[in-house]
Amino acid sequence: MDKLLVDTNIVSYLMKRHPISELYLPHLKDMVLCLSFVTIGELYLGAEKGNWGDKRKNELEEKLKNYVVLPYDKVVADCYARTVIGVQRQKLSISFPDAWIAATALAFKLPLVTHNGKHFIHVPNLRVITEAPQA
Repeated sequence: MDKLLVDTNIVSYLMKRHPISELYLPHLKDMVLCLSFVTIGELYLGAEKGNWGDKRKNELEEKLKNYVVLPYDKVVADCYARTVIGVQRQKLSISFPDAWIAATALAFKLPLVTHNGKHFIHVPNLRVITEAPQA
């Protein structure tokens, strides 16, 4: 089976059954869905910000079992450094979480599925799958 790295926003849309998630279901069908370690942190941050109780946190944990979590390692760190410098050399910027997510996709040679394609458009060699309108 082929694998995809799923950005935090897509996971969130899927978990909330947001209408935007419907746009991505054809891309995700029959694929192994992977998450960056950063996405796990972002999801936990959202739970903390939202003052989630134990029940909702447990539901999050259960839903995360449907994904393969890709960890940090030296290859990801090298890709992170090259991602940030590659974007900065274009006189642009990228947020640290987005740079780590892009680096994870690059390190594991996976396309990134995101509804924030514009956040990743300037990352060299990154394959992005998005259904978001490009401004």
